[in-house]
Amino acid sequence: MNEINQIVADIRDGNLKPIYFLMGEEPYYIDKISDFIEDHVLDESEKGFNQVVMYGRDVSVEEIIASAKRFPMMAERQVLIVKEAQDLSRTIEKLVPYIENPQPTTVLVINYKYKKIDKRKKLYKATAKNGLIFESKPLYENQVADWIRRVLGGKKYQAEPKAAQMLVEFLGTNLSKISNELDKLMSIVPQGTIITPDHIEQHIGISKDFNNFELRKAIGEKNILKANRIIHYFAQNPRHNPLVMTISLLNSFFTQLLIFHGLKNKSREHVAKALGIRPYFVNDYSTAARYYPMKKVAQIIHLLRDADMKSKGVNANNQSQSDILKELLFKIMH
Repeated sequence: MNEINQIVADIRDGNLKPIYFLMGEEPYYIDKISDFIEDHVLDESEKGFNQVVMYGRDVSVEEIIASAKRFPMMAERQVLIVKEAQDLSRTIEKLVPYIENPQPTTVLVINYKYKKIDKRKKLYKATAKNGLIFESKPLYENQVADWIRRVLGGKKYQAEPKAAQMLVEFLGTNLSKISNELDKLMSIVPQGTIITPDHIEQHIGISKDFNNFELRKAIGEKNILKANRIIHYFAQNPRHNPLVMTISLLNSFFTQLLIFHGLKNKSREHVAKALGIRPYFVNDYSTAARYYPMKKVAQIIHLLRDADMKSKGVNANNQSQSDILKELLFKIMH
């Protein structure tokens, strides 16, 4: 975040680079930086003649270079943005001669999503020397809830830990998707609101009682009745509760529980740091550890791997996704 904030601050202050090469697996920040340049570098009166957006699938590197070498019209600079530049991956190295001697009145922005260029090659070295390279790395699952709270905090909202975790478990780690849902939510509830599971259920459509977070909690507490109610709900709503997601989240939980068992220091702060969770959730692991000793946890991780293979059709014996989950739950809790 500090790197992104610095890039944005420099652009806002007019400290511009001739080349911005934005790459990496997480497209959210690539779009954010690119959009900020598109919105703020030129005045509205200058954009008509001096701001061009191209798409990698529609242009060649030679065309990009020709446009980048143009002089601005009635403005100090021009902005050239190449979106979906990963479509030019086979020829992207042809940019090297231009990047080694860039047009000082052009701001060239390359959006190279889901990939990154080889640091050993000339393109990377030339860009690092004459421009700016930003690599957008995906967040780990245990970092996304904090990211949600930071985003909401920046807009004068707060979120209860369970509400943030519900979003993560329903939407995964796709920041663009989460951001869209947060924007919808913030357009409905007033600033200063503390976002609760009720808000998430009412406005985003995630059940506050029947979700993977509550399933994990029910299993951890060995609440067989509640766990069965949740998986029955999942069976009735399979599109919103894919088995692969449930297995993945349970695997993360029991892997963390295995780590918990191995910790000598089980203080709240130490456990939170070791497991990469917020202190709010530490009690869930303390409770689960009483019901599932280390040997049982190791067996459960093996059961989860078997269920994952079955969910992908390996040795499933024509079992439905619902039946696989019911069998898994029975074996875990008995």
